[in-house]
Amino acid sequence: MNKQDIAEKVHGVLGSTKADAERAVETMIDCIVTELKSGGEVSVAGLGIFKTKMRAARQARNPRTGATVQVPAMRVPKFQPAKALKEAVK
Repeated sequence: MNKQDIAEKVHGVLGSTKADAERAVETMIDCIVTELKSGGEVSVAGLGIFKTKMRAARQARNPRTGATVQVPAMRVPKFQPAKALKEAVK
């Protein structure tokens, strides 16, 4: 399932236009991304928590040349599923 499929489902439930459904899905994704960029977290009941985590700097190796490269520390997105989601998937 991709973003277009989700918009189709929203369209089917709301009965509005496809464009409205696509805007609703896009707005939800933009809200999550904006909050994560600012360092916050987004909690969706029954789904889980979207948050960011700091990944430490490290040494890595280029597989093509074998050269060692320094990978800087960075913030990465993380998803922690809710208990309800874990049990639904079992």
